Amino acid sequence: MSAQTYLAYDYPLLSVFWSMLLFFLWIMWFVLLFRVVVDIFRDDDMSGGTKAGWLVLTVLLPFLGVFVYVIARGKNMGRREIAQARAQQEAFDARIRQAAGTDGRTSSVDELAKLSEIRDRGAITDDEFRKAKELVLTGHAPAGPSGSAAHASDR
Repeated sequence: MSAQTYLAYDYPLLSVFWSMLLFFLWIMWFVLLFRVVVDIFRDDDMSGGTKAGWLVLTVLLPFLGVFVYVIARGKNMGRREIAQARAQQEAFDARIRQAAGTDGRTSSVDELAKLSEIRDRGAITDDEFRKAKELVLTGHAPAGPSGSAAHASDR
């Protein structure tokens, strides 16, 4: 018989499942360890000395340190993670808005569409439309209550 055949006889299926279980538990342990270390640095309520103490305990006695940390401070770990995720999402959204040039305002295309609609209703003349359009395109003042469109409708 070959060596592969002996391995199949020497390592039954139940042992394979047991090895896989231990392997995945070991990976889950490292994930928990790194989450605790990241949470130690993320927590703004702790002072530097407290953070150093938790970190030393977690590094020198990892099993005890992680389990004590999860019991003592685990309730707020999820809250801090959610708060950080929200802050990252808001920063990302702000960056996208800034890159798109909107910053929460209406775009110049929307402003020009509104001006065109006002002109089509006859509230402003073509000359007033042209002036307001120049203002929108240069970015000085959008048409609105204080723009030339509002003054034309007051007539």
